[in-house]
Amino acid sequence: MTERVQKILSQWGIASRRKAEQLILEGRVRLNGQIVHLGQQADPASDLLEVDGKMIQPGDRPKQIYLLVNKPLGVVSTCHDPQNRPTVLDLLPKHLCHGQGIHPVGRLDVNSTGALILTNDGQLTLNLTHPRYHLPKTYEVLIDGHLSEISIQKWRDGVMLEGKRTLPAQIKILDLTPHHSLLQVILTEGRNRQIRRIVEQLGFQVLKLHRTAIGLIQLNLSHKPPLSSGQYRLLEPFEIAFLQQHIHLGTRKKLHRQNHYVSQKA
Repeated sequence: MTERVQKILSQWGIASRRKAEQLILEGRVRLNGQIVHLGQQADPASDLLEVDGKMIQPGDRPKQIYLLVNKPLGVVSTCHDPQNRPTVLDLLPKHLCHGQGIHPVGRLDVNSTGALILTNDGQLTLNLTHPRYHLPKTYEVLIDGHLSEISIQKWRDGVMLEGKRTLPAQIKILDLTPHHSLLQVILTEGRNRQIRRIVEQLGFQVLKLHRTAIGLIQLNLSHKPPLSSGQYRLLEPFEIAFLQQHIHLGTRKKLHRQNHYVSQKA
């Protein structure tokens, strides 16, 4: 069965879909000896695929791995960093990193900490990072002051960032001290440095930003020891099922909107 080469590479854990596309554009992927062009299809059962000169064999396809990492401060959410800063892959043992295609799903800012999913399931990564899926993420945010109720409601309703309004957010005050506020923020989108930019727009600064959960996937489970900074664990079966179900729900909603649009035009 033929599939697009970038999809094959992502399904086999060679790279995420976007990274696979980048490899193809850089001319690093060959199909039956010829450089692959983006969108080209192949049958892994009969065609010969190479990445950086290394033959990809059907038997090389790694077992799918799903991890949760508690990312520390100063660690970047990438597989490689041109500035030689520590990456999330440096938190894992070598047997998990070598030849497994493990990569982060989305990103956490280098100055932020907390929950980050790592996997070699490129298709899952592509779907979870697509804007239409709106996977909720929970953060604890320490700021240098007290937001007014008007500002909090404004944030809840959505604020303008680069000409586009943010999706509604859930904001809860967890703790107040004379000079600081600790907030719980739940977002269903992930624009670049979104929380920090909104807080700055409201006249304050983020002092600490820690992600505690991705959907129902939490750093601390009741039946397990707390996941300390820099540690990782395998996702539980129910957590993997949640991610897969979330994708299916997002796809069904998209199809419903498309069908509704078609019926409206008809």
